[in-house]
Amino acid sequence: MNASVSKTVRRCHWAGEDPIYIAYHDREWGFPVSDDRRLFEKVCLEGFQAGLSWRTILGKRDAFREVFAGFDFERVARFGSRDVERLLRNAGIVRHRGKIESTINNAKRTREVVKEFGSLAAYFWRYEPDGAARPKRLTRESLATMSTSPESVALSKDLKKRGWTFVGPTTIYAFMQAMGLVNDHVRDCTVRAAVTEARARFLVPR
Repeated sequence: MNASVSKTVRRCHWAGEDPIYIAYHDREWGFPVSDDRRLFEKVCLEGFQAGLSWRTILGKRDAFREVFAGFDFERVARFGSRDVERLLRNAGIVRHRGKIESTINNAKRTREVVKEFGSLAAYFWRYEPDGAARPKRLTRESLATMSTSPESVALSKDLKKRGWTFVGPTTIYAFMQAMGLVNDHVRDCTVRAAVTEARARFLVPR
């Protein structure tokens, strides 16, 4: 369904009229994800977004994928100082040493999480909020007040305890929204129903 959403549907206000944003909103944002590579990619790109717009990161996503080995965390975990310098010379990505080094660090931490929980997905989905605690009628106004959640705070705290970086509660809540741990499409967004259906069919990783 999500690939066939027409231009006339009602969307969350943030999608605007940008074709790249619209495609991301209609086809990706909020649909549940269990693939470890996609989850790792998203948590890293959310870290790169800090202080920037998601539109900036989205426009550079293909370049990020190319230089970070498709976000294969096993490969990224083996990056060294020469790779950091190589990435700092690449104008196609955000050339921020701290964020680049954070991605490499977080790849190493991901290996540890996978060893403990079996998959990155199984770890992240432990923090899926209880649906009963979510707003019954999500509006643009109510969504604007939800930059974090108790679950994003808890997940952020645990990630930091495990040595992850650039994983503050706001960053993690944006990650949870995008990866479908919550459905934050507003009540009058046509895509909300498709996400609700996808979540109903989704098998939560264990």
